[in-house]
Amino acid sequence: MAPKTTPPFRADHVGSLLRPERLLKARAEHAEGKIDDAQLRNIEDDSIRDVVRMQEEVGLQSATDGEHRRGSWHMDFIYQLGGVTKVQDELKVTFHNENEDIEFTPSGLKVTEPIRSEHTIFEDAFTFLRDTVTRNTPKLTIPSPSMVHYRGGSAAISPDVYPDQEQFWADLSAAYAAQVRALGDLGCTYLQLDDTSLAYLNDPSQRSMIDQRGDNGDQLHTRYIRQFNAALADRPSSMNVTTHMCRGNFRSSWVASGGYEHVAEELFNELDVDGFFLEFDDERSGGFEPLRFVPEGKYVVLGLVTTKKGELESKDELKRRIEQASKHVPLEQLCLSPQCGFSSTFEGNDLSYEEQVAKLRLIVETAEEVWG
Repeated sequence: MAPKTTPPFRADHVGSLLRPERLLKARAEHAEGKIDDAQLRNIEDDSIRDVVRMQEEVGLQSATDGEHRRGSWHMDFIYQLGGVTKVQDELKVTFHNENEDIEFTPSGLKVTEPIRSEHTIFEDAFTFLRDTVTRNTPKLTIPSPSMVHYRGGSAAISPDVYPDQEQFWADLSAAYAAQVRALGDLGCTYLQLDDTSLAYLNDPSQRSMIDQRGDNGDQLHTRYIRQFNAALADRPSSMNVTTHMCRGNFRSSWVASGGYEHVAEELFNELDVDGFFLEFDDERSGGFEPLRFVPEGKYVVLGLVTTKKGELESKDELKRRIEQASKHVPLEQLCLSPQCGFSSTFEGNDLSYEEQVAKLRLIVETAEEVWG
């Protein structure tokens, strides 16, 4: 099979990487006022140089900055949109793992002014990454537009600002479209929009929660897909766009369960992206049958390698599961990755740096043996 030279690549990864202890310490010291912005940035720069080098050494074709300048995979971006205000509400999110449940009360948001793009969010982060890579394609991850709506829903949008929520959606997509165009101007050719909503909505308990707050849990995914496409409508022709769909990833724990069947037909046929990073690391994600809806020309990146624990997968088992998936979508439309990031928030998942590297190396080696 011919080598794949455009994203997503046969061996790829989602984005976030474990933060080293030195960076965690620096963030804490910065919060306490012990070091200034410039000192923190120098430590971030060194940390990012290290992880870019690691990605190149293990044989990946793309490289991210590991999200090492962020505290959270999505809120660091969303709070920089004009019109969004950070709030501390009482909504608790329950994450599950094999041993216990974890209660998490993240910061929330309110839409208190018209949504707008005021500056290129993550501009400095992307340009540093762009100028640091030596041979890999620099990949930037941002949250999808859906993430501005999903957690709080209509209740988080001021009716004084948006008496008609159609205008909210139009403004949100326009702000995102401006961000995408600006990133294209900076030379971004690989952009990933990360999304939990389209995965969560496969879980009946999540759809019930959406219904109870006054939104339509059965149909909300079609609205999200429509707005997602509006955000990408003017992207440059040189930009490859993927999405990653996640059921929760915080300290090796998750929120939602359920296969992709509820959203699959509309998702794969209507969402205008080049590839889909999908979680398939355990039975919570369901089977590969929903992949029957993937049209020709779209790629599915199978998230078969878990980031939630350090135990290394068997290469033979990965090959067996890739073969199973290929019964529903052709092998040439498949790629391989971890199921999620290694550190969606700064705390990171429960595995070591060495285990993280071993998993990325396994993905590269397996992809080479499967696709050549």
